[in-house]
Amino acid sequence: MPTLRNILAKKTDTFDVDQVLKKYPWLTAKEQSCIVSPDADGLLCGLMMSHLFHWKIQGFYDGKVLVKNHGIPVSSCVFLDMEIFRPEIRSVGQHMLLYNKNHTPPEWSGFDNCFSINNLRNYDGCHDFRLKYPFGTIHFLATAVHRACKLSIPKSAICTVLFVDGTYHNLFRYTENSRDWLRYLEIDEPENPLHRVFVEEKYTIRSLMDGMDEFWRARDEISSVRGERGDRVAISPRGKSLNPSNLEKEGALSRFNDDARRRAELFIGLLAKTFEWDYKSKDWCWAGWDTFRFTKSDFAKDKKRANETTFNSLIDKAPLSFAMTRGGVYEYTLEGPDSF
Repeated sequence: MPTLRNILAKKTDTFDVDQVLKKYPWLTAKEQSCIVSPDADGLLCGLMMSHLFHWKIQGFYDGKVLVKNHGIPVSSCVFLDMEIFRPEIRSVGQHMLLYNKNHTPPEWSGFDNCFSINNLRNYDGCHDFRLKYPFGTIHFLATAVHRACKLSIPKSAICTVLFVDGTYHNLFRYTENSRDWLRYLEIDEPENPLHRVFVEEKYTIRSLMDGMDEFWRARDEISSVRGERGDRVAISPRGKSLNPSNLEKEGALSRFNDDARRRAELFIGLLAKTFEWDYKSKDWCWAGWDTFRFTKSDFAKDKKRANETTFNSLIDKAPLSFAMTRGGVYEYTLEGPDSF
């Protein structure tokens, strides 16, 4: 088997912003509705699109529970930081999806409106799992939209950018692959908003450690007394229970309980402060939600490993979303007991 270094040495492809926006022009359209994942990456994506293009955050989805503004049809929303396997749904995500690019299932059109960074490079779990994208959705989404809005990242946001989705850890744990993805995203170009983070600013190891520690401390101050980390708000419980977390009834609808909303807004405020953006609360729907409960499982629980047979069997079930999260294991979500 060729070494990772030898494989990456042959890579010359680059992220083509013009082609991306030609295929997904809605990425820079204004006044879009969106649904985000309720963690740091999803919240930051929502904050950025609200700030740059006046998008409205209409709800949250975590792969098991979806909450959304009762007055907004789900088909009108862009899902940020997760890939939705429905051709009529627009979504943006960074997970490994396809099992074998040499045998793409005919149902793959379910991702026709999905801007998936691993799909963009034609990476699959069978051949390319160790080459999968190692950063957050925010990093390639910012690269995709920056020309339309002159996006820049202030020095105060550098540690925020490195925090999201474990980027700081992955840079040093998967250095060769991380370097290739930075090359692919063309971070050497001064106009790229990531250029300041990865090229222009000079760090000592100690200064970077101190900066990350300061951000982690600020995050931890927002954590709940029950131990929920400050950079995410759970909307579904662990295990088999389908009863949503941190939600309370509002007649036939639902909303975050007061503590969950407080923590979410404190963390969004922290993100906004580091980027020198305004948090526009009117752009975020925090109540009056429809709640959808889905069935989430994975191949480990099913006592399966990923291969063409098990993957095609999964696709036959028309999952709402799925991803290969580790070698040989797919996590997936099926509609039911609720559906779109």
